Amino acid sequence: MLHIQNTLSGQKERFTPIHPGKVNMYVCGMTVYDYCHIGHARVLVVFDVISRYLRKIYGAENVTYVRNITDIDDKIIARAIENGEDINTLTDRFIEAMHEDADALGVKRPDIEPRATEHMSEILQMIQTLIDKGLAYQADNGDVYYQVSQFKTYGQMAKKNLADLQSGSRVEVEQAKRDPMDFVLWKMAKEGEPSWDSSWGKGRPGWHIECSAMSTNCLGDHFDIHGGGLDLKFPHHENEIAQSEGCTGHKFVNYWIHNGFVRVDDEKMSKSLGNFFIIREVLQSYAPEVIRYFILNSHYMSPLNYSDENLDKAKASLTTLYQALLDVQVTDDTALDEKSDYSQRFFHAMDDDFNTPMAISVLFDMSHELNRLKSSDMQQAGVLAVQLKKLAQLLGLLENDAQQFLQGSSLEGGLSDNEINDLIEQRTTAKQDKNWSECDRIRDVLDAEAILLEDTPEGTRWRRK
Repeated sequence: MLHIQNTLSGQKERFTPIHPGKVNMYVCGMTVYDYCHIGHARVLVVFDVISRYLRKIYGAENVTYVRNITDIDDKIIARAIENGEDINTLTDRFIEAMHEDADALGVKRPDIEPRATEHMSEILQMIQTLIDKGLAYQADNGDVYYQVSQFKTYGQMAKKNLADLQSGSRVEVEQAKRDPMDFVLWKMAKEGEPSWDSSWGKGRPGWHIECSAMSTNCLGDHFDIHGGGLDLKFPHHENEIAQSEGCTGHKFVNYWIHNGFVRVDDEKMSKSLGNFFIIREVLQSYAPEVIRYFILNSHYMSPLNYSDENLDKAKASLTTLYQALLDVQVTDDTALDEKSDYSQRFFHAMDDDFNTPMAISVLFDMSHELNRLKSSDMQQAGVLAVQLKKLAQLLGLLENDAQQFLQGSSLEGGLSDNEINDLIEQRTTAKQDKNWSECDRIRDVLDAEAILLEDTPEGTRWRRK
């Protein structure tokens, strides 16, 4: 039975879909004004694995995964002005870049990927409903605000009441607001900004209302799972609850999932500290699957400490798993034995709030057994190798050919694959000629380039350390 740590209740709860056998999940996606960074990579990978596992349990056709795109926002407008670029050109460019990064990391596309600008009618209708219910008002400056004091359960996500939130608020009180906690639903257009017609005047939506409108339009007024980074817990997700439940009068989402922050060398990641890494920069030094393994080797809720040392450890660990698959014939036409001890332990880990580190430990137990079998029973080794890959692929791992991964997992420069193969061929010739000094020289050259050789009856294999 799958159990999920529900941020809203603060409890680990048994997962029960609203509609038996079907799951609907919405995840807050990217605001597309720049390249995705390593924090975005964690969101992409974590919820990719969650959706993969839900599809394993309920069937691919019974899971609907929605991940939105915010394509109208203050930061987007500011960046477009800074670049002297049309907003649509800017957002299209960074959406394409986001897809490239996600594809590289083995992240499958969501079933639905709505863009805020494509749901303006739903946004306008939701704002009007909130006004009609006395939950929103148009201020003297023309902006429309949500009146937080009128939503009695505001603060349930933050685990604070409104009075505590108000006393701890550092929000500057805008003259137009009735309360400093009120948040904008509709912003009146400034000259030169993109705008849409509304009954309150030309303007554009606030960020929070976009997600309420997109999620309910795609999945209905009440759905199973809502996810995102921990930074969105308050106020974004708090405001989504207020907007959505204010409109419908009933529960918005049953289970809230938030992944933890990414830190860099134990410091908060930020551009101001100069420790801000975009995905495509990291991919120049590490193979995509290494980054994916690094992310999944920590529980999604825990802080993730980004460093070269931790990525190097991830690379070494993933290399160990791939080495176990060498010399074993692996076929994809063999089904996963779900009743095996290894499978049951793997599923038990994943059923415990998607505990990927524990699931990965099962993969290592399998690799140790596989290495033992390779010296005694190659047939059974082949069977176990298939099971290892099948379970790993639920995490998006071990998707590559073992030999190719071991030869090409490092992207740090140095000798090319062809140059390495040429040197190995020269060394083979030297061995045949019993020119041991030349053999040693070539090995030293390769060792200096962090190339590890393995002599086998079938020839010499190599991998990058």
